[in-house]
Amino acid sequence: IRNEESGYNKNLFCIPKHYEEDLERVFIPHGLILDRTERLARDIMQDMGSHHIVALCVLKGGYKFFADLLDHIKALNQNGDKSVPITVDFVRIKSYC
Repeated sequence: IRNEESGYNKNLFCIPKHYEEDLERVFIPHGLILDRTERLARDIMQDMGSHHIVALCVLKGGYKFFADLLDHIKALNQNGDKSVPITVDFVRIKSYC
C-alpha cells in the first residue's frame, strides 16, 4: 500500500456492529488478501518444485493466514501432476524482542 492510499469507504463492506464506531476506512479488503495468499501458494509450489515442504506456523497471530496458505498449497498439491510431501509444525514464541 502506498502512503498516499486512502483506502476504501467502510460503507462498501459488511462491518460487524462492534467495529463500526472504531473503524474509519478499510485499507486492504479480505478478498485481496485471499487472492495474494493464493498467489503466494502458487509461487511456493513453483519455487519448491518436487522438494519436501516444511511449513512452520508461529502461534498465535499467524494461525489464520497459515491455515489459508496451507489450504491453497494442498489444493495445488492435489490438482497438480505431482504430489509434494508437506510437513506442518507449530511454534509458540513468548516474545518477539
